[in-house]
Amino acid sequence: MKKAYVERALLPADRREGHPKPANIHDWLAATQATILFEATSLNVETGQPAVDHIRAALTHGAHAITANKGPIVHAYRELRDLAIARGKKFLFESTVMDGVPIFSLFDQLPAMHLQGFHGILNSTTNVILSEMENGLTLDAALKKAQDLGIAETDATHDIDGWDAAVKTAALITVLMGSNQDDVPIRLEEITREGIRDLTPEGVRNARRDGWPYKLVCRAKREGVGAHAKIKASVKPEKVLSSSPMAKIAGTSSYIHFETDIFPGLAITEENPGLYATAYGMLADFVRAVS
Repeated sequence: MKKAYVERALLPADRREGHPKPANIHDWLAATQATILFEATSLNVETGQPAVDHIRAALTHGAHAITANKGPIVHAYRELRDLAIARGKKFLFESTVMDGVPIFSLFDQLPAMHLQGFHGILNSTTNVILSEMENGLTLDAALKKAQDLGIAETDATHDIDGWDAAVKTAALITVLMGSNQDDVPIRLEEITREGIRDLTPEGVRNARRDGWPYKLVCRAKREGVGAHAKIKASVKPEKVLSSSPMAKIAGTSSYIHFETDIFPGLAITEENPGLYATAYGMLADFVRAVS
């Protein structure tokens, strides 16, 4: 479908002729009389833009906002959440972590439960690369194979250097471990971050042979109580016991293990999701928004 046709199709029939092309997101929202905005721009680690502005504009306009972009959660969650509440609209983001697996909505169904921490594997690109390095490929060759398979981005810096996993960790902490009193429960720069760039094929193979394979592991833990509580978080390569659940996560699969005050262990595994998994998460949010 050509872009020009899409732009015309989005306008009401009586507004398709004789009207200038919208100059910005505000004009577009007004011209389309939008009731829901789906936001799926690329991640900007530093600022979360332009996704933050898109979502803010949609909520201000009076539309629900649904995003698959983690940036707005890390950089502007409380502002956007409060704006959505004030406008009587929904701000939903289930596809930001583990595709469409219901992580955030799961905790909506667990009232009065407090999350103490979590650990898991949240970046599938590094998972695939490490698996290929265990088979003898260099990091660059493993990345090339992941790119050829359509798993890795052309520029996979965010994956290899741990940024994608760190932003997902920050998003989970912000939404699930914060409180209304917290300004920001953790900042991205406070997460100890180390990617897989310095791992060697020999080191990765030997770790697997010895029964302690490498995985890029995300961790968060609440330390202390009350006003003195702090959240410590990290993303880094770790050797994990081969019989542990994390060691069994291969390919594009993901895994997360929550520790709560009620359930000491509550785990979710996503087995090799298909191409439609992220889209399903946005569809599920759409159903929640209009129900």
